[in-house]
Amino acid sequence: MKAIEVQDLNFSYDDTAQTIDNISFDVEEGSYTCIVGHNGSGKSTCARLIAGLLEKEGGTIMIDGLELNMENLSAIRSRIGIVFQNPDNQFIGSTVRDDIAFGLENHCVPREEMDAIIEENAARVKMTKYLDHEPTHLSGGQKQRVAIAGILAMKPKILIFDEATSMLDPQGKDEIKKVIRGIHDESGLTILSITHDIDEVAGADYVIAMDHGRIAMTGTPHEVFTNEKKLKEIKLDIPFSVKFANELRKYGIDAGSHITMEGVVQELCRYRSNM
Repeated sequence: MKAIEVQDLNFSYDDTAQTIDNISFDVEEGSYTCIVGHNGSGKSTCARLIAGLLEKEGGTIMIDGLELNMENLSAIRSRIGIVFQNPDNQFIGSTVRDDIAFGLENHCVPREEMDAIIEENAARVKMTKYLDHEPTHLSGGQKQRVAIAGILAMKPKILIFDEATSMLDPQGKDEIKKVIRGIHDESGLTILSITHDIDEVAGADYVIAMDHGRIAMTGTPHEVFTNEKKLKEIKLDIPFSVKFANELRKYGIDAGSHITMEGVVQELCRYRSNM
């Protein structure tokens, strides 16, 4: 089943150029899909259109079987959670607990049910011991984890991450990528990640590469990253793990189709054990 269906989508911020130029793609239910592209490729605009934060100029967007329009907007937004770039812009409450509770209060969840929901979702992102801390005392990665907990508390079917790691330091980036991967593995939620982090893309189920508002490539990470010529044309790099695997092949060591560094290391160990 398709969680997201985009057909002939068009959008522009002004009359000079199309930001999104007649694109079509599907996101399978339960998949971890990445949209990747250089700055200005249209990937974040695409996320905002899917979330109903921008109004399309043409085409069709279907979310969980519902067409995205004014009639269905409220129902669709209850199915989607979105985490943005800057964690500082996402805090509303004076404590982590208050912030996670904010969406629950807006949905009139009874107070006696809130604490269990807050505790459960804080635990999912490993923020339980920070529930009574002020957000200003948290690191960037911790703030993003709280933002994710607040979204999870609303029980969406689809999670959209709009460059959620782009403003974090390397440790924060790794924390959030592990949290996102853990949520997907544990819950099977549909995840759509808008990113320029090539190493995150390597662990996805499916990749959509954009360039100047159009779709340049689609496929599994292996299918996309083996087309180095096209990647260079659209100003994208390949993960270090792929570069490493390519170097191994020059010495007669076949790393197979593994994209992640862990997969390459496993193949290398297997090769050594057979020597």
